[in-house]
Amino acid sequence: MKSLIVANWKMNPASVREAKKLCGETKRLAGLLKGVSVVVCPPAVFLSGLAAGARKGRVSFGVQNVHFENRGSYTGEISPVQAKDAKASYAIVGHAERRAIGESNDDVRKKVDAVFAAGMTPILCIGEKERGQGAEHFTFVREQLRGGISEEAGKKLSRLIIAYEPVWAIGATKAMEPRQMHEMSIFIRKTLVERFGSVGHNITILYGGSIDASNAGEMLRDGDVTGLLVGRASVDIQAFTELLRAVSEA
Repeated sequence: MKSLIVANWKMNPASVREAKKLCGETKRLAGLLKGVSVVVCPPAVFLSGLAAGARKGRVSFGVQNVHFENRGSYTGEISPVQAKDAKASYAIVGHAERRAIGESNDDVRKKVDAVFAAGMTPILCIGEKERGQGAEHFTFVREQLRGGISEEAGKKLSRLIIAYEPVWAIGATKAMEPRQMHEMSIFIRKTLVERFGSVGHNITILYGGSIDASNAGEMLRDGDVTGLLVGRASVDIQAFTELLRAVSEA
């Protein structure tokens, strides 16, 4: 089974020329390494141009955010059908940086439904803001899962991807320990099984948050995840090369 690596470029790079260069290097790497499947999520203004020049099978493409309506008076937004037409197969939904500016669990649920309806795969981001000595983080994650997945989406649960990104680890100098991720993966599956049945055991779970070549292999081996959501390392081609090689070896 291949490890799924989702490259979230965020608001990078600054120009289409740089985006094409970065995408070209990423496609080259994806074609050389075994056991790795790469999804590139560039800024939306670059998506159509990058996807149009991609050779089938090298990489897939996704968007970093969508609106839950397909059309209407929503200045600055992108609809799921527009993203699909631009060759996106995936859509990141509920990223911590979107939640930080007001996106609610209700918004996230609507977006997950809309992404499925458009024929794409939602990458649902969850994760607590902070972690203390108690079990409050489990309650927080449970609420995000329950609020972000509708009964209708639950019928398509095997196609949903969960990306666990603890906010306190994003941009930190060190990722969380694989044993902590393993514990969280068990909890995520347990929560989904309780609501949707045995299909919850087979959910695809990614880890994100300060991940690089030094910890990627260990996280995949011991964290009970099938892939990674990569931010800053994905726009540094040397760092991303090292990370993908570590993943391929793992």
